[in-house]
Order: sequence, then structure tokens, then C-alpha cells
Amino acid sequence: MDATLIIGAGITGMQAALDIADAGFQAYLVEREPSIGGRMAQLDETFPTLDCSSCILTPKMVSVGGHPNIELLTYSEVIRMEESAGHFKVKVRKKPRYIDLSKCTGCGICAENCRLKGRIDSRFDVGMATRAAVYMPFPQAVPLKYTIDDEHCLMVQRGKCGKSPPCRDACPSEAIDFKQEEEIVELEVAAVIVATGFDPFDALLKPEYGYGVYENVITGLQFERLSSASGPTFGEIKLDDRTIKDVVFIHCVGSRDRNLGNSYCSRVCCMYTAKQAHLVREKLPEARVTVFYTDMRAFGKGFEEFYDRVREERVVYRRGNPSEIYRREGRLVVRAEDTLLGEPIEAEADLVVLAVGLVPRGDAGAVAELLHLSLSEDGFFKEAHAKLRPTETEAEGIFIAGCCQGPKDIPDAVAQAKAAASSAIVIMSQSRTKSTTGEERQENGD
Repeated sequence: MDATLIIGAGITGMQAALDIADAGFQAYLVEREPSIGGRMAQLDETFPTLDCSSCILTPKMVSVGGHPNIELLTYSEVIRMEESAGHFKVKVRKKPRYIDLSKCTGCGICAENCRLKGRIDSRFDVGMATRAAVYMPFPQAVPLKYTIDDEHCLMVQRGKCGKSPPCRDACPSEAIDFKQEEEIVELEVAAVIVATGFDPFDALLKPEYGYGVYENVITGLQFERLSSASGPTFGEIKLDDRTIKDVVFIHCVGSRDRNLGNSYCSRVCCMYTAKQAHLVREKLPEARVTVFYTDMRAFGKGFEEFYDRVREERVVYRRGNPSEIYRREGRLVVRAEDTLLGEPIEAEADLVVLAVGLVPRGDAGAVAELLHLSLSEDGFFKEAHAKLRPTETEAEGIFIAGCCQGPKDIPDAVAQAKAAASSAIVIMSQSRTKSTTGEERQENGD
């Protein structure tokens, strides 16, 4: 078997697929969303170098989409896997897009003619923008094709929507097909790499911060979409038309919190907050920026230097433990304890950004059961040995990489992807050698 199945097409899954494909083996890349790219596609810039996230990611996405040894199975999910004679038999369900990918040109006329245009919250923009029932996740999507959301589309739900003309008739390529049905694809592979990533912590579980109550309390991921040039505000940090003079960041929202069961550090929050504080200073030079932190953990290469740079940009770091956020005379007030001074303090804000941590994907348990894997106490996939075999699992031939194994930044996720790909290549090489040896024996009559 000269193929590997990779579940999840974020930066980790894509890197693993490229390494395997470049080595001359087949890679099946399965992604449940309509496009590859994962969480990294939602980011504006990356720390500590401040490189444009899309500038790094988009060429890699294009390479994945055009590689002859990579088969993309987007808008799909693995539904069954069996081990048989040293390889895996896998069933993948391809959900109907109701769009013929061979005909769709990505022109967007269907979205313009959708009755629900502007009425559905965009999941890619984390609710900071709206979309239609027929949509493309983001402008650099791969494949660059539209998808019809069957949960909201009235034509799928009722058979009619009342729009004249409906999107189907408006499409000049006749690419819309409401008769599409799900398809089951059967694969045989020698190895499996799980790269399903993470979910951001749900800030609604910290009601004292007023997330979901005050519109100017947002999460770090929502800030990324505001700051991004491809986001709903085209890179301007603004909410409605109000002037933003004071911005407050709060660390460790959903991390290092035993009351929530998340006692671990999410590892990226300190630095992405420093990056976002820098972006505020860059785009709102007169704003006052305050960061409430628990402990600063700038552990990576160049991290401490970047943290020092941000502090020199008039960003005030206060070691504090915020207890609540409330509104007073039209402004937000963050009430906290300064844990260095040992006294209560209040900080007024026009915008509060919650540095939410990384938590296991909501379907991690189901995936673990499907693949016969174990989860660690924190809910992430469990490795065979934390130090000696960090990408291997107890199931032979199945590897884990990236944030599905535990919180980590992009360089560490890529490093794990390359390690998992190398292990999969060893298995496929051994399988190819055995197959070649067997064929030679048959030709020699042995």
C-alpha cells in the first residue's frame, strides 16, 4: 500500500501531505470544511516575525491543490476504518455541495442572488460578518468553488425559496445541482495521520467577562478577523463607528483554570496577545493599550525579544486577575486585582479582547473511538510516549500531529507534521519493498 490518509487539512495536515507526496507516495487529504487551510487561514499575522499569515499559507494551499500525488477530499469526513492485513480500509463520506465543481468558476453570481445574502453568520469570520446560504469560505479558498449550506438553504430544505430568479437560474455555468447526494469513497492506506487541530475556548463559559452581552468584548480570533485585510472591516480595528481609545487584553481565558477543567497552558496566548497589542499600536497609534496577564511565558525563539519590543511600544502590562467586566456610563470597566501591588484596580475600555485558549475539538472523542485511539486527561489525543514517541499512538500505523495532540504554535505543529510524515513514509517504503520482493519471487518461480 503506497498511500497515507491524512485527516485534517490545516497547516499540519497540508505539510504532512506535501512531504509524503514529494517523496513519491499517494496522500489522501480529508477535510470537513469546504476549503483547506484550517485555523491559520483566519489569522492576520504570525508572531514573532509578523509575517503575513496568508502570504505563508496560500502558496502552500496552492501546492497541495495542484500536487499530482495528493487527492483532496474536502467537505468530507471519515466514517469508518478497519485494519486488515497490515493496512487500513477507510470509508469517507463526501457531503453534497449542490455545486458541480467541474462547472463552477467561482464568479459569485449565485451568492449575489441568494435570498439569504447577509443573513447568516460567517463561521470563518467568527460571527464578525455575514454571508449567504451559498458561499465561499474566504477569497483564497482551495478549491476556489462555492458551496451551498444545506442547513440554511431554503431550496434544499423546502424545494423553493421565493427568490426570482433563484441562484440556480442565475448561475451562468449551470453549476448548481440540488439533486446531488452524499457519496461514499472507499480507500486502502498503509498509514493514517490525524491532524484535526483544535477549537478555541468558548468564552461564553466565562460569563463574568460579558462575552455575548457586550458587543465590544471579543475573542482573540475575532480580533484576527478585524485586523485582517480580508476581514469584514478590511483591516480596520473598529466596531460600528465608535472611536476606540482604550483597549484591554485579558490573558488565560479558558486556560490554567481548574474550575473549568483546563489546567494546562495553551502556550500561544501570551504571544498572540503581544502580537495583537502591537497591531493595535500600529493601526490605532493614539490608543491606550493594557494587558492583564497571569504570567508571561515567552518560551520560543525570538519570543522574549518580541515581548520586550511590544512593551517598549507603550503597551502597559499589569500582572492582574480580572474578576468581572461591566458597563458604566457607556464604557466597559474591567475590574481586577493587581497581584503585584495586592490591590483592586479598574480599567476603562472601549474594546476588550479575551485571549481564549486552545481546547480539544468537540468531535475528538468520536474520532478517537472511530480510530481506536486514546485521549489524555486534558482531552487531546494521547501519544505513545511524550518524549520518545510524540507523534506515534498505541495503534500501529496511526500517527498524530499538530494541535490535536496538544496546544502548540505553528512551527511546532509543522515540525510534528514532518515527523509524522517521515514515519508514514517508512511504513509505505517497507510495504513497497515487500511488494516488489514478492513480485520478483513470482517472476523467478520461487
